[in-house]
Amino acid sequence: MRQTWRWFGPKDLVSVDDMLQAGVQGVVSALHHVPTGAVWTPEEISLRQRQIATMKDGAPSGLNWEVVESLPVSEDIKKQKGDWKAHIVNWKTSLHHLRDAGIEVICYNFMPVLDWTRTDLAWRRLTGATCMRFDFTDFAAFDIHILERPGAAEDFPPEIVEAATRRFAEMDDAARQQLAGNVVFGLPGAAESFTLEDVRQHLAEYDAIREDKLRGHLIDFLAEVSPLAEELGMRLCCHPDDPPFPLLGLPRIMSTEADYAKVMEAVDIRANGITLCTGSLGARADNDPPGMMRRLGDRVHFLHLRNVTLETPEEPRGSFFEDEHLSGQTDMVAMIAAVLAEERRRKAEGRTDWEIPMRPDHGQDILDDLGRKGQPGYPAIGRLKGLAELRGIMTALDHPLVAEGAA
Repeated sequence: MRQTWRWFGPKDLVSVDDMLQAGVQGVVSALHHVPTGAVWTPEEISLRQRQIATMKDGAPSGLNWEVVESLPVSEDIKKQKGDWKAHIVNWKTSLHHLRDAGIEVICYNFMPVLDWTRTDLAWRRLTGATCMRFDFTDFAAFDIHILERPGAAEDFPPEIVEAATRRFAEMDDAARQQLAGNVVFGLPGAAESFTLEDVRQHLAEYDAIREDKLRGHLIDFLAEVSPLAEELGMRLCCHPDDPPFPLLGLPRIMSTEADYAKVMEAVDIRANGITLCTGSLGARADNDPPGMMRRLGDRVHFLHLRNVTLETPEEPRGSFFEDEHLSGQTDMVAMIAAVLAEERRRKAEGRTDWEIPMRPDHGQDILDDLGRKGQPGYPAIGRLKGLAELRGIMTALDHPLVAEGAA
């Protein structure tokens, strides 16, 4: 497993020097300042590569930009409206430019409107650490009473609707504004930030788009870009929905193993692959990330290793929080064992992509993270702690004494 680290560019409060000291082998980044749908130019790609390759004092870092996360798929492509065909052409041109720069792995997502959703970006734990959290009642309060989406109350259980009404009544204006801001925060560092009116307009445009239609749009997109990626020797990997269940009346099409199996079968090209995120998938009790790795591992091109604890594991939808990397829904030892087994299988086949890039996804804010105020979910020390824990499991499971015993 190749250990990587997500970096949001020069404005990221976690520096290249910090990454280097964390002991990572490669960097995951993107050109967040380039408008969605536009071409990533060779000049912009080269600039980001030079930034990653240079420490604060000008010395070479020895790090390279190895994974793109994300080359964004526009709302026009998802809805097949407006400039969607031109955006696909631009996406393919960006693939050419990235491959010319030596980058082979491209992560993207096909989530409508919002890239991810949380209700609290700094929820305090008993230890004093903070983490991101999705509170189902708070989200219902936002959807029903702040966004005022037509029919929203019908999408929640009656007891949640009642609790949300009480929760909303207890909030002052500042709390309501904070909740709305948290929900629409989206992807850290993204070019767009949505207002409530923006969200309402986007939701209205999805009224006629249900799961099957959106899945068809994804398959159409992949039918265009996957053959090119295969020709260029690149790997595309779709990130799961986060959280992996319906929100805001929007269709969700990449939430379960069955969802991924349908898309992998529809565009049966190895370049069309999976970003297996144990945190996103783990937010549903009926998902099995280690099993998914064993069954669909041939198409897993990128790994996000993080953990969540479900507060209502008996429910198909519910509250959860970002736990420590070795705590929560996913058995991380079983997960890493499945990854290492897949890597051994690929290596025996002679595949050049046998080593799968992973990154310690998210992390709790601890120690100096609490005063740094970096990107929500992306602290320096919290991720370093997670990486160290994951690295320990990887090292132990891959040790000859253990590997020989397993064989």
